[in-house]
Amino acid sequence: MSLSRNISQSIGSALWVCFFTLTIATTVTSPSFLHGQQNDPRRTLDSRVGLSPGLHNAGEAISNLELISTTAKGPGFSPDLETETPYAGGYTNSDLTFKDNFSIVGNYQGFQVYNVEDPSNPTLEISLVCPGGQGDVSVYGDLLFMSVQERRARLDCGTQGVADSISSERFRGVRIFDISDIRNPKQIAAVQTCRGSHTHTVVNDPQDNQNVYVYVSGTSSVRPSEELAGCSGLSPDEDPNTSYFRIEVIQVPLSNPEQAKVVNAPRLFTDTETGEISGLHKGGDFGPGTQSSRETNQCHDITVYPEIGLAAGACSGNGILLDITDVVNPVRIDQVTDPGFAYWHSATFSNDGSKVIFTDEWGGGGAPRCRDTDPMEWGADAIFNVVGRKLLFAGYYKLSAPQTELENCVAHNGSIIPVPGRDIKVQAWYQGGLSVFDFTDPTNALEIAYFDRGPVYSEEMVSGGYWSTYWYNGHIYGAEIARGFDVFKLTPSEHLTQNEIDAAGLIRMNEFNAQLQPRIEWPTDVVVARAYLDQLMRSDAIRADRAVTVSTALNRIASATNDNERERTATDLREAAVELESDSRNSLPSNSDSDRIRMRSLANSMRNLASSLLVQ
Repeated sequence: MSLSRNISQSIGSALWVCFFTLTIATTVTSPSFLHGQQNDPRRTLDSRVGLSPGLHNAGEAISNLELISTTAKGPGFSPDLETETPYAGGYTNSDLTFKDNFSIVGNYQGFQVYNVEDPSNPTLEISLVCPGGQGDVSVYGDLLFMSVQERRARLDCGTQGVADSISSERFRGVRIFDISDIRNPKQIAAVQTCRGSHTHTVVNDPQDNQNVYVYVSGTSSVRPSEELAGCSGLSPDEDPNTSYFRIEVIQVPLSNPEQAKVVNAPRLFTDTETGEISGLHKGGDFGPGTQSSRETNQCHDITVYPEIGLAAGACSGNGILLDITDVVNPVRIDQVTDPGFAYWHSATFSNDGSKVIFTDEWGGGGAPRCRDTDPMEWGADAIFNVVGRKLLFAGYYKLSAPQTELENCVAHNGSIIPVPGRDIKVQAWYQGGLSVFDFTDPTNALEIAYFDRGPVYSEEMVSGGYWSTYWYNGHIYGAEIARGFDVFKLTPSEHLTQNEIDAAGLIRMNEFNAQLQPRIEWPTDVVVARAYLDQLMRSDAIRADRAVTVSTALNRIASATNDNERERTATDLREAAVELESDSRNSLPSNSDSDRIRMRSLANSMRNLASSLLVQ
């Protein structure tokens, strides 16, 4: 048996719900769908090209980042080398979540908790073995949620699996743990669902402080009704109560989370005119030069933004926009397709909610899709503007460095880096590493930092690389599928100044789930104003004399130590703010809308600084 076959069997069939293989059209004939410059010689000059392979000694390439720590997996989360190969599957690191000074790393075997109080020296606190596949994790207060979809999973977290085809011992759904003592998690609830939970999304309702909710995205086969009452794997024509074409909504009473239960199963794909239960996209290809897409009978991942009442769903063959002002009853308000997308995988909003990035997991995450022969629009990000609650396509972004046949590579999970005045995202690309890019101009997204390793194995394609890379409290954390857990910090470059990095670092959170986006608001701080000024100077959007005036006023804040000096400095700040407001209205025609917004943001920041000086 070959190594790759051995790996796929040991991982188990449920893993390949994510790692499915898609059939793609091989002849590009349609002039309406233009492919990127796969063989552009500029791509071969990238330091990521030609990295040497290895599980723990692969070649590395890094730009505008510093890798400050790498931590191996804990006990029970790596193969037993006496009986398994170093590349045996089933030990896949998956998603990340954060609480206080802890990072929780999901895994197909359970989850691991790292203390990251010192990000340069994380310490593994616990490894909780609780097999079940996927293992995506989220936190809310003292609760930890974990997705489970494989048929081997047990209610009691046992490792022996479930032998019977129908069993009361089997668990597929969302586990809930009490982590008030994070070093001693206790499972307090296990909510069963018909298709298991491939992913889930924690949703807080701003109008309801008694409950938290969980949107469940199930992508696996439907379990028998004999095992879980109400489940149906029939088509809508055969059974209008089919378990397809829906998500589940779990209500979790915060005072009694043990009573968590499914309270709704909204059919997000119902035809709004006919009421017919069906897929928005029927599946299949879009014509010559395009590729096959899945039927939309499920969501893979949903990202919610409660402060603006919207959610973005990556749902098989569609990207959808949801109104979640009634959290229990989400309503689809728009949907889009893309001829280059094979499987809509995940979504991320810009901080102001004006843009959404959808990722395409072409090849299912288990195939090399970043080769120099692969189209630059396939397996990429599609960036949409949100205008009048509609999704309008703006541009693509894909990892620029070609990867090899030995590296699974496609767009995967990431999050916003909170640099004021810019839309910046860090994103995982499996064995393509991580990429940090600016999508402030969605028609021209720009990479500003990256990290990559060579292939896990030198002879066959073995799954590895980053499942998720997220920003949390000043650092970037990465869940590496095969190797472990990495932490990075950004370094200054021509694309990003130290002031911008420091301004992002001002944002501190007590917890973070990438699928539950918070609204970021920056504090009144000199470094925030300096970040805006740096951006305006980078794009030549501010007059040289005005930049000097602003910089001088900001420099004087630290030396204003008595009332007279503070009053004089506050006056200078307010006067400079007035001039900036005027400049924003009469700026050069070449200045972008983003530059005008930054100019007004800088003016507002300077007014706030002036006010803060006078209350000292």
